[in-house]
This record gives sequence, structure tokens and C-alpha cells, in this order.
Amino acid sequence: MPELPEVEVTRRGIAPTLTGRRVCDVIVRTPALRYPLPAKLDRILDGHRLAGVTRRGKYLLLDFGHGHLVIHLGMSGSLRLVPAGLAAEKHDHFDLVFAAKGGQVALRLRDPRRFGAILWLAGDPLLHPLLAVLGIEPLTEEFNSAWLKKELGGLSAAIKPTLMDSHRVVGIGNIYASESLFRAGIDPRTAAGRLSLKRLERLVPAIKATLAAAIEAGGSSLRDFIRSDGSSGYFQQQYFVYGRGGEPCRVCGTPIRELRQGQRATFFCPRCQR
Repeated sequence: MPELPEVEVTRRGIAPTLTGRRVCDVIVRTPALRYPLPAKLDRILDGHRLAGVTRRGKYLLLDFGHGHLVIHLGMSGSLRLVPAGLAAEKHDHFDLVFAAKGGQVALRLRDPRRFGAILWLAGDPLLHPLLAVLGIEPLTEEFNSAWLKKELGGLSAAIKPTLMDSHRVVGIGNIYASESLFRAGIDPRTAAGRLSLKRLERLVPAIKATLAAAIEAGGSSLRDFIRSDGSSGYFQQQYFVYGRGGEPCRVCGTPIRELRQGQRATFFCPRCQR
């Protein structure tokens, strides 16, 4: 599933090419993904210039001045920049076509599982029910050890699934929670509310460093995710623990352990993480 790094990689891939360009066509091949696609989207967007592309959690917000096109990649979605005339394949459900010198360029949504979403929001997108409930952005200055200590106070739930709760912190999916906890030397089974401020002072920078490294590497290309230029990310080559059950720890050589937390696989080093 595309998480914060993959969505941020997508945003950085499409924004420089599309910002300032005008929409000249909207092609809808599938009327509904997770939700029905907005009606008359061609009339809403035709001739309007894209002012900018931002991200909130795992949602991309395309600002057209009179509203925002909000895109969620679901479990298997990807956005690519392709020549407008390129023939669509089976799972290419939506094209947003922009005018360009020397031809047209299309922002194409591919989503094999159809769990993605495209919404049109005329008002403030951050007030929409899907976005209003989202937690803090982990790459901001506001996400710090003092804030996290207060947020986790009294919680008996394990730290790893707590980090994955998007109502508290957005974008720390299964891979990045495991990797961040390894970098911080924290056992993923530890009760969130029992973590001292000193340990959280290790965890917060570990989370930021993990997400930043993943963005720099182009994300993790597992199964369906590809970048906007059609290439793959390679952060999976840098994993310390995720997907490495039974293999030696890259730091101490102890076999990596695997267990289930909240129906998700968790990987950790029993020696490096206490």
C-alpha cells in the first residue's frame, strides 16, 4: 500500500511538470473506484490552471483555485505522467490531460484493485470528513518528543500499531513503523504509554530519518507502486528488519523475529530492540 513516502514521491514527481498548466480534457474510463467519480468533472476542470500540488497524509490535493481535486492511491494505485495519446491499459481508469508545448501530457491513474479515490471539493479540503480526522504530519516541527509523550500518555496499546494509527500520526505504515522502531532501538511490543521521554527523543528523529530516507530512495516498490515517471523506488533494499524474518540483523547478526500485531506482520531484532 502506498504510504507517506510513496505519495510524497508522487507529489514531487508531478508538481514541477503540471503546475501552471491548463486542463484540456478529462477522461473517465471507470465510473467508480472506492467512491463514484465526481459528475461532470470535465466541465468543472476544463480550461482551469493547476495552481499547485500539496499532500495531506496519503491524499494528494491538486489546487485549481476554485476547488481541489483530491486523489488517494488506495492499496495499489499509482499516478504516472504519460503522453496524452498513449493507449490505456486494463487498469488505467482516469486521465487528467494538460496542454503543453509540443503536445499534451496526461496524469494517468492506474489502480488494479480499485480502492483508490478521486474527489472534487469546492470548499476547504482539510475540512472534509476524510481529511479532518487525520493526525499530525510526522515530518513537521510540531511532531516532536514532547508532543508524542503527551499523545501517548496512559496508552496500554503496543507502540507499533499506535504509530500506525492515522488519527494520531499520518503516514507511518507497517514498513516504516518497523524500520523506525529498529532505528530507535525500541521493541515494537512495548506499551506506548510506558515509553520515557528519553526514548521518545530517539524515536521521533528515527521516524523522520526513516521517512526522509524512503522519500530520497523513491519509496518502496512493493507489488504495484511505481513512480510518476514509471520507474521503481528502491528503499526496500535498505530495510533493516521489514520482510527479513529469520535473516541475520544487519547490526548484530541476531536472527530477525517476526510476529503478528493487529493482523499485520511485525519484524524486529530481539537484541537491538529492547
